[in-house]
Amino acid sequence: MNKVIPVLYTEQLQESLDFYCDILGFQCDGFEPDYGWATIKKNDAEIMFSLPNEHLPFKKPTFTGSVYIKMENIDSLWNSIKEKVKVSYPLESFEYGMKEFAIHDNNGYLIQFGEEIN
Repeated sequence: MNKVIPVLYTEQLQESLDFYCDILGFQCDGFEPDYGWATIKKNDAEIMFSLPNEHLPFKKPTFTGSVYIKMENIDSLWNSIKEKVKVSYPLESFEYGMKEFAIHDNNGYLIQFGEEIN
């Protein structure tokens, strides 16, 4: 196995691209609205978005976990987005050696960011 890429269901493809690209700094790597699919990248991080599978019930986006993104320069990202997003918990350092914060994206998915503390 080489890489894990989460695929998040949404009925708001364009709005999701806008959130991740305009606020979080990702780049759109592919957008096929006719197929209901998009992908974004930033360095080695990649996330795909898809319209809900028509064979599964879908009322709203749900996910029992979170998308966790390890990064560098977390202070800079936090300071640039904290007033533009719904914050789950603010930037803080934890005794297990990580500095983290978490937000909710435009769909309500929990996105956590973490940087190792040296």
